[in-house]
Amino acid sequence: MAKIVAVCTSEKKGMRKKNVDQGLLKIDFGLEGDAHGGPWHRQVSLLALESIQKMRNLGLDVNPGDFAENITTEGIDLLSLPIGTRLRLGSEAIGEVTQIGKECHNRCAIYYQAGDCVMPKEGIFIKVVTGGPVQVGDAIEAIPEPEEGKA
Repeated sequence: MAKIVAVCTSEKKGMRKKNVDQGLLKIDFGLEGDAHGGPWHRQVSLLALESIQKMRNLGLDVNPGDFAENITTEGIDLLSLPIGTRLRLGSEAIGEVTQIGKECHNRCAIYYQAGDCVMPKEGIFIKVVTGGPVQVGDAIEAIPEPEEGKA
C-alpha cells in the first residue's frame, strides 16, 4: 500500500517545510497553513521518499520537507501519473495532478550542496478538488477513471 510519510508546511515561500504530521486539504487552496496555498494550479506539492533517498545516497542529510514539498509519499510512482490523474489522499481528500516537475529559477541550497536537486524533475503538483484531513500513515492512491458507457 502506498502511503503518506510526511505532511509539511512553511509560513513563507522559499523555506524548507516542517513535518507537522497532519493537515487539512482545502478545496481551491491546498494545505491549510502553508505559504504556497491559494487559487492556482500548484496548490500542493508531492515528492516520493524514494526521490529523497537518491539525494541521501549522494551523501546529503535530507529529510521530508527539505525540498519544500507538502506531502512526502512512499510506494507510489508519482512520475508515472499523467496530468489529470486523480489521487485519493487519506479517506476523503481528492487531488488532481496539474504539473509534473517545475523549473527552478533560483538554485536552492540542496543544488549547491549536491550539484543536483530532485524536486524540479521528480516532484508533482496537484489542485485540491475534494477537501479533507490527511496525516502520516494515510493511504494515497490513483483513482481509476470510470470507463465510458459504464455506470
